[in-house]
Amino acid sequence: MNKHYSVMLTETISLLAVKPDGVYVDGTLGRGGHSLEILKTLTTGHLYAFDLDEKAIAETKERLKDYQDKITYIHDNYQNIKQALLKHNVTKVDGIVLDLGVSSPQFDEGERGFSYRYDAKLDMRMDQSQTLSAYEVVNNYDYHDLVKIFYQYGEEKFAKQIARKIEAARIIKPITTTFELVDIIKSALPAKILKKKGHPAKQVFQAIRIEVNHELASLNTLLEELTSILAVSGTCVIITFHSLEDRAVKTYFKKLSQAPKIDKRIPIKASDLPQADYELINNKIITANTQELAENRRSKSAKLRGIRRIR
Repeated sequence: MNKHYSVMLTETISLLAVKPDGVYVDGTLGRGGHSLEILKTLTTGHLYAFDLDEKAIAETKERLKDYQDKITYIHDNYQNIKQALLKHNVTKVDGIVLDLGVSSPQFDEGERGFSYRYDAKLDMRMDQSQTLSAYEVVNNYDYHDLVKIFYQYGEEKFAKQIARKIEAARIIKPITTTFELVDIIKSALPAKILKKKGHPAKQVFQAIRIEVNHELASLNTLLEELTSILAVSGTCVIITFHSLEDRAVKTYFKKLSQAPKIDKRIPIKASDLPQADYELINNKIITANTQELAENRRSKSAKLRGIRRIR
């Protein structure tokens, strides 16, 4: 098994500013890298760890067994944080961390069907109990829906051509494996694109994964609920891995950190002007340092942003 890295671990924990008696949420437990660092600081505090992947929870429970009295594992989507925490009589938290990348083991275990580098059944489900899989998307979505998700979620310029090729191939027989899909994608692309650096199927696989796991919808739901669950002085720290996620986080954090606009014609003292309830912890995005980039190529696209509630 490849070594598991938690991207920008030191920088993330620094922004989170964990208080020993605080209540924290790791919305994307994965293999527990961020959770472990939070737990090391907690004394009377508690951590609620969410993940859709039951296998990840089972393996991480073993890794974090020394802290079992300080952590509660929740098999659920992080978009349901508010409702799930209410079941534990928690209404406010001191910090939330989200690492939105697919965990390394999910990519490295070829049978999960996340990777275009391993031949496996088309799957891509983080939650193995859900019915929607990559197979369903590829074989049952109509042409227009395929174009939409390839273009929106994968920012794939050749979305129409790829969707047409998929449509034609599945008439003959269902598309069942990752390598079958890779070959179809390649057949739709011009030679000059195939010669470019990077895998030609990367963007389409990303798009299908986002669709299968409702990733952007989950992120937007969490952002909208942030204001109702973050305590004063609480922080939210999010690591994104592609432009769609980063744009959503950047836009919402900016909105929260700006004071309400007042009509300039209204006479009001400067001291009475409304203030923003949140502040950006880092005005510029944080990216992986040179050492981490050398050790872990997956950190190349990672961007880290944080926000703090100040009143």
